[in-house]
Amino acid sequence: MKIIHYSINVMDEKGRIIGSGDPNRLYQQHEGAILALNDNRVVDIDIATAENLKGVKPGINLPIHYQNQPIGVVGISGEPNEVRYYGELVKMTAELIVEQADMMSKIQWNKRHREELLLQLIKGSSLNEDQLNSIAQRLNLDLSQPRIAAVVKVFPKKGHVVTLEHLQRTVHLLEYPERDNLVGILSVSANEVVVLKPITLTAQGWSWQSEAKRTQQLLKRVKQEPQFSIKIALGEYFPSLSGLSQSFETAKLTLKHTVNHSGSMFFYQDYKLPVLLSGIRYHSWQSDLLRKPMEKLHQHDKKGVLLKTLCVYFSQNCDLHQTSALLHIHRNTLRYRLEQIETITSLSFNKLDEKTLLYLASNFY
Repeated sequence: MKIIHYSINVMDEKGRIIGSGDPNRLYQQHEGAILALNDNRVVDIDIATAENLKGVKPGINLPIHYQNQPIGVVGISGEPNEVRYYGELVKMTAELIVEQADMMSKIQWNKRHREELLLQLIKGSSLNEDQLNSIAQRLNLDLSQPRIAAVVKVFPKKGHVVTLEHLQRTVHLLEYPERDNLVGILSVSANEVVVLKPITLTAQGWSWQSEAKRTQQLLKRVKQEPQFSIKIALGEYFPSLSGLSQSFETAKLTLKHTVNHSGSMFFYQDYKLPVLLSGIRYHSWQSDLLRKPMEKLHQHDKKGVLLKTLCVYFSQNCDLHQTSALLHIHRNTLRYRLEQIETITSLSFNKLDEKTLLYLASNFY
């Protein structure tokens, strides 16, 4: 109305005025609109005609169509020949708004049902595979392709707090460019997102190295985000739809195990032993005994030098050269530190079972 300077009315499918430039006319029956709806045509109303109709002023009434059906009427008050072209523009705008609203509703419906299907798959569904596939077909998803689960944790950058908007942005980054990922917010309070990622199977199994390249591309895009960063843990592959919940468990436990580690991408394959042993409850006599060597080390290592050395040593698969290079120390210094660790913990790196115990202790601490 600010543009065309004529009063505009909008009528619903029953001819009632639901929007008007004259608030006093709201909810009144508009006989011109009823005529436009019944005959499905444009109805011109001049001064003489207006006098014979209830709740009508001179103007033009145009049916609003959606999917070739009249769903309402838009009317412009004024001399019909003067307002006709404005009416066509307003009608077109109204129809575009209706189409956009319907499209957004369908997108939200699709997104909500995709998330519901995702939760069914990762938490173990009471539905059988035929029922799950039927739901997936309606959502244009192909569940026949093999997938693994990945859990993404969102972290705030300095000076920011993670919000729902950041989680939704993460979901968007995982969904586009489209790779048929099935993505949803796992927990708002924990700032976690889960994704079921399609993979390619070979005779040797699935290639997590090639998946690492795709994940690196995601991390590059996330790096440009000014307010948050992510860590992503990818689980193991299990065949069949029921295996997706197992894949999710391995991804979740891998993330739990590595959440305080440096780096942004973690694969279950690199943390099999601690993840498989994570079933041991943290507050149990088994976990208490496993942690004892690290507690001794912590008591004698106030600056944390030996603890850091041990963690790097194990992360480099006990390679002295690689560990020395990462710590920027001489190999003799590294050997001296390892001897100190052996003395304090009473465990030897030369005995496989004691070395394994040290490795487990460092993971449970």
